[in-house]
Amino acid sequence: MKSKRQEKILEIISSKAIETQEELISELRMAGYNATQATASRDIRQLKLVKVLSEGSYKYVAPKNEIQNSGRYSHALFASILDIQYALNNVVIKTNPGLAQAVAAGIDALHDSDVLGSVAGDDCIILVVKSEEASVRIIEKIRIIANK
Repeated sequence: MKSKRQEKILEIISSKAIETQEELISELRMAGYNATQATASRDIRQLKLVKVLSEGSYKYVAPKNEIQNSGRYSHALFASILDIQYALNNVVIKTNPGLAQAVAAGIDALHDSDVLGSVAGDDCIILVVKSEEASVRIIEKIRIIANK
């Protein structure tokens, strides 16, 4: 239950600007989790969430090095992404030649519950995700990792 809840927290903060623990608790409750302030506080600490200034207010984000260090994959690998776009629930990622399979493995190592699967060729990856909204979240997450 804890890992699912924490996964949900990461999903929430990647798709919405969450400024307070109360907002986070409210979002968790709408998602079916009965979270308390103590639980939210503990999850924030364990996930090493930080608050950053964004558009005039502070919001929770996962530290970049935590995302980048998921699995064995580094920023340099994700930097090989040349373009990323989506159509409905499919995300298409163009990479430098010969690196698509490595980037796809890095994306798989993120263990994002919205990603249903990936197919990689030499320089192109197709991700099938749960919804169009999930496509937007995945693209944002990958852009943050790749600093694009």
